[in-house]
Amino acid sequence: MIKINLLENSKGKGKRGGSGPSMPTMEMGDMGSPKLKILVIMVIVGLGNLVYWHQLDHLSKEIDQKVKVAEQRNRELADVKAKFLDRQNQANLYQRRVDVIKQLHDGQTGPVNLMAMMGETINSTEAVWLNKMDDQGTSVSLEGTALSTDAVANLIANLQKTGFFRNVEIKETYQDEQVKEMQAFQFTLTCDKAAGENQPGKGKS
Repeated sequence: MIKINLLENSKGKGKRGGSGPSMPTMEMGDMGSPKLKILVIMVIVGLGNLVYWHQLDHLSKEIDQKVKVAEQRNRELADVKAKFLDRQNQANLYQRRVDVIKQLHDGQTGPVNLMAMMGETINSTEAVWLNKMDDQGTSVSLEGTALSTDAVANLIANLQKTGFFRNVEIKETYQDEQVKEMQAFQFTLTCDKAAGENQPGKGKS
């Protein structure tokens, strides 16, 4: 609070002997009063809150913008993913069709290849005749006649060399007593087929 005194200073007048009127005086109130301090603090806090709110508002706008960009990117990626899955499904359908066609083709050519291979192997093995062949899917049973046990062993070796079978075993062999003019052996072989890729017409690994 400010006070201005326009009255004469009686004490000063008595001391100076009437030298003239005294000058007006001004008195300042107490600048350190609690009310003024509270007011200053409130102003400072208000300014601080205003600055902080402005920063938060700016940060919120930046986050909103980034969220919009991220959402747009997610939509774009979702479209790309959907197209990729569609192409993948089409590729899978095409591959299944190819596999089915290949299986049908193998089913048609498999017995033909087996017969051709067996005929060639029997013809290239001396003193051996094939009487019966039974294709059991995973294995083949052979029954035939040979002039010696060595001829049967040669037939087994030749069958293994074809790559069509992974294992060839003698199931039964005995001398045929009904053949009088020469020595003859009846034999039965069990041939386990190899994996599909090792069969003729399907390629070798």
